[in-house]
Amino acid sequence: MAKGEGAESGSAAGLLPTGILQAGERPAQVKKEPKKKKQLSICNKLCYAVGGAPYQVTGCALGFFLQIYLLDVAQVNPFPASIILFVGRAWDAFTDPLVGFCISKSSWTRLGRLMPWIIFSTPLAIITYFLIWFVPDFPQGQELWYLLFYCLFETLVTCFHVPYSALTMFISTEQSERDSATAYRMTVEVLGTVLGTAIQGQIVGQANAPCLQYLNGSAVASESANRTYSITSLRETQNAYLLAAGVIASIYVICAVILTLGVREQRGKRVPAGKRFRPQRRVAMSFWLALRLWEGSLLPPHCPLWSPEPYETQQAEPMSFFRGLRQVMSHGPYIKLIAGFLFTSLAFMLVEGNFALFCTYTLGFRNEFQNLLLAIMLSATFTIPIWQWFLTRFGKKTAVYVGISSAVPFLILVALMESNLIVTYVVAIAAGISVAAAFLLPWSMLPDVIDDFHLKQPHAHGTEPIFFSFYVFFTKFASGVSLGISTLSLDFAGYKTRGCSQPASVKFTLKMLVTMAPIVLILLGLLLFKLYPIDEEKRRQNKKALQALRDEASSSGYSDTDSTELASIL
Repeated sequence: MAKGEGAESGSAAGLLPTGILQAGERPAQVKKEPKKKKQLSICNKLCYAVGGAPYQVTGCALGFFLQIYLLDVAQVNPFPASIILFVGRAWDAFTDPLVGFCISKSSWTRLGRLMPWIIFSTPLAIITYFLIWFVPDFPQGQELWYLLFYCLFETLVTCFHVPYSALTMFISTEQSERDSATAYRMTVEVLGTVLGTAIQGQIVGQANAPCLQYLNGSAVASESANRTYSITSLRETQNAYLLAAGVIASIYVICAVILTLGVREQRGKRVPAGKRFRPQRRVAMSFWLALRLWEGSLLPPHCPLWSPEPYETQQAEPMSFFRGLRQVMSHGPYIKLIAGFLFTSLAFMLVEGNFALFCTYTLGFRNEFQNLLLAIMLSATFTIPIWQWFLTRFGKKTAVYVGISSAVPFLILVALMESNLIVTYVVAIAAGISVAAAFLLPWSMLPDVIDDFHLKQPHAHGTEPIFFSFYVFFTKFASGVSLGISTLSLDFAGYKTRGCSQPASVKFTLKMLVTMAPIVLILLGLLLFKLYPIDEEKRRQNKKALQALRDEASSSGYSDTDSTELASIL
């Protein structure tokens, strides 16, 4: 009998009075029709997705342009500028776990538990962001002004983005709907990185502050004939930065309003860690994974992404944070992996932080640096799916060597050749290809380390967030160190604020920071990857061993799950 027929006859029997049934005959049990699952509309998913744009847009603008703004527009001396950049990035590294902890302790309100953080942090965040790009009239205390508002903004934008990341778990009770909404979010976040670079670069690139020609220790205003067709006053340059800040702040507000009005936070159940993402969304996920270095953390500490393995459930209790941290930091493959990626990430951060100054003063492309930055971002964006295919086809360690080392010949070319715009664009595109590999691969290899850890520590669970969050912490802290040291190096080299040209020592320092120093760091990182023990053969062995443990646990009555949700999509 077909299922439809059975349900129909059962329903009919249930409608008959019991008296007309034969004696001893019990009414057939009425089969309840399954409750129709509430699905998110495309509008809901789009409203959720645009909430990921503010962090990416503001992050790219600050990452590429804050250093040159502090030095040449705000006219902050290199030494205090290095302190501002270092402390701001280091503070950003600490705010993620702090905000995540505070959110985990917050109670449910009429607006939800996460939405109030998003709503009330938005107006304060846009005010502090705008004030970062505002030059105060008082000359004394400018350094404290920028340090204060930079740290405040990093705190407030974290108060927006950490609950937004966790909101994925509470927009629907259906895993398929969450996956679909996440795919929309990935696309918007990738577009946000390009949009932030394009808006900031194209607006401020149209206005260059009048440079100063230093002669015998004195500064004389000078306008060079081959650079002055778009040069305006310093005040107009400052206004251009304010205009860019206003446009980006407007995008921030619009996205926050759309998110608030279009998404309803629900009290949902935890999502099983073994649920897989649909294959058609894997390319979109690869885009999203590459953004986590900019974003700060894959998921906030309180987000219940991971559940215990079936073979762990009855054998271990969740360990304390410090005990888990001690075990994670004593796991050899993890230390070698994060050490290698710290060196390679530091190399690309040096290029990112100093690229605008390098183009302006060493190469002489004062009016082209914003287009070169855009070329890097577009190249990185479009090559992420290629690297995702490459690592699945040829293995992750091979992808590391090919992807990251491919930037070395082009960096050597820039270091040895004279200034050439066409060659510089080629190098920018090649750098973007390597940037995509450097930022995608860590998130692909960390799940392999976690699987290896579970095999060696089968009774330890709940440590997965530590693996990811401490990689993010070290990376953010290293980015602050790179910006601080590079800006301090310019101070020692004799950097002249707003100079039409810089001393030869400054040009040489910028060339070293953008070419030779990254090359050395990349080579050191690749050497450390040589010591990384998990190759494709080892990964397959670990996968089989974990599956055997799962099968054994399942045969004992426990359900099968994957070790991590990330491992299932990579």
